[in-house]
Amino acid sequence: MAITYKQIKASLYNILAISTIALVAACGTSANDNAMQQEASPEVEFITLSTGNAGIEKKYPGTIEGKVNVDIKAQATGYLAAIYVKEGDYVKSGQTLFRIKGDALNAQISNNEAALSAALANQATAKLEVEKIKPLVAGKVVTDVQLQTAESNYKATVAAVAQAKAALNAAKINADFSVIKAPVSGYIGRIPNRIGNLVTPADANPMTTLSEIDEVYVYFAMSDADYLRILKGGKSNSEKITGVDLILSDGSLYGIKGKLETASGNIDRTTGTIAMKAIFPNPDKFLRSGGSVRVVINTALSSVMTIPMASVKDIQDKFFVYTLGDSNKVNMQPMEIAGKSGQNYLVKSGLKSGDRIATNNIEILAQGMVVKPKVARP
Repeated sequence: MAITYKQIKASLYNILAISTIALVAACGTSANDNAMQQEASPEVEFITLSTGNAGIEKKYPGTIEGKVNVDIKAQATGYLAAIYVKEGDYVKSGQTLFRIKGDALNAQISNNEAALSAALANQATAKLEVEKIKPLVAGKVVTDVQLQTAESNYKATVAAVAQAKAALNAAKINADFSVIKAPVSGYIGRIPNRIGNLVTPADANPMTTLSEIDEVYVYFAMSDADYLRILKGGKSNSEKITGVDLILSDGSLYGIKGKLETASGNIDRTTGTIAMKAIFPNPDKFLRSGGSVRVVINTALSSVMTIPMASVKDIQDKFFVYTLGDSNKVNMQPMEIAGKSGQNYLVKSGLKSGDRIATNNIEILAQGMVVKPKVARP
């Protein structure tokens, strides 16, 4: 059967109508998908990176020592007879602390005084002998040899007198050592001995320690890397020490700032650290020698970028952030961290000024995800 022109025309109209309906349906589906995707996109806050100033604080455990720490040791041997102070007392320079029983020392003084008297008597006798022989030599009754012998004996007695005097002075000094006085003002430490104990100059432990704490030193160890960073920063003005603080053992902050000094010129090979000390005034005698504290060194950096710690994802010790790209899609960007400043990280590499960084909802973000960007609140 032959197909007429009208039938062909009708078929074309039908094909065109079906195509149009399909196209409209497809467009509608795409629009609906886009709308659904926009509705499902999370709202994410972003910050724009820029360079600026930042502060860093580093904490180091340390130990307090007085400006002057003196070990009080016996300089004479004897039994401890009296203790005039208590542990923790504040004493002034010259104040009596201990007394050693001095019977043996006083007996030594008496013995040396007797020896000196004998030496003086011998000296006088030798001098009389010289004076007696001189006229006999002049009258040629005796020879010059006898006079020279007498004079030599006299010189020997003079030396013996000097020796006896020295021994007596030494005995008196030892007797003075029986009374032990404070060489400086300060606080008394532990007193291990009791009355009746034998004390000697060779004792390993001191009778007590005396600490002058108007000013205290806090000794701590700093890594050579930190030391070099601060040293270089001080010369280039890129990093400056802005303050040295002290955190006490109860976590409170000491109210007076200190200053930093090196305590050693060498780096310890075994630990890779250098000994440092922080000096703090102690007008109220609040800090005591032997206390454990933490030294806080505050430094200021210039021309650095910082990002909030909450915006950084840590995956197997590697750090990532989400940056905002074209079409509101986020990109997972690796980065390196140079350190910390409060609640922020210091950016070492991987980011640049002008990058927009997600600050919230990073746990649900993924590479290429479409988001609704918002400006982060300050």
